[in-house]
Amino acid sequence: MKPNELSRLTSDEIDKKVKDLKGELFNLRFQAATGQLENPMRIREVRRSIAQLKTVQRLRELGLDA
Repeated sequence: MKPNELSRLTSDEIDKKVKDLKGELFNLRFQAATGQLENPMRIREVRRSIAQLKTVQRLRELGLDA
């Protein structure tokens, strides 16, 4: 997602999205361990998305972003 799309999400939507992405990351890691992972770059994309969402969430907690 693009940064401007992330800032439009509500806190509940961000929490849900982070939870979903963490589940996906778990599955990707499991596939990697068993040798069934088709796209190794997807792990990086998911980790990056989680970090972006958590950054937006933290900025809101600090009152630095709307």
